[in-house]
Amino acid sequence: MLEKEELSAAIGLRLRVERHRLGLSLSQLSVLTLDKIAKSRISNYEQGIRRMGLEEAVILAHALGDVSPAYLLCLVDRDPLTVAEHNLLARFRASDKSGQAMIVATAEAEAERSDGRQAQAA
Repeated sequence: MLEKEELSAAIGLRLRVERHRLGLSLSQLSVLTLDKIAKSRISNYEQGIRRMGLEEAVILAHALGDVSPAYLLCLVDRDPLTVAEHNLLARFRASDKSGQAMIVATAEAEAERSDGRQAQAA
């Protein structure tokens, strides 16, 4: 089990890695939280000076878009999404409603096709 300071540092590092992965500055991430969390507080979290609570983890996870609060708080060891899933999610979110509908329809058709193959194999 991690000591309190080690856990704060691990949480801060995870937040920093996710922010950098998305190419966001501290200010940009703060804006994505609708200014609910100031850039100085985000910096303090990243440095392990302060530890975010559950409410802040929910706000930051939503702002980052594709990680869970549990992941940011080091309650789970790995990101539940693969790189390919992150990319698909980012492209889905960048699409208009028509594009999103097409992506969903394609995914549903592929799932049905895969289910059919598995049923034939059984």
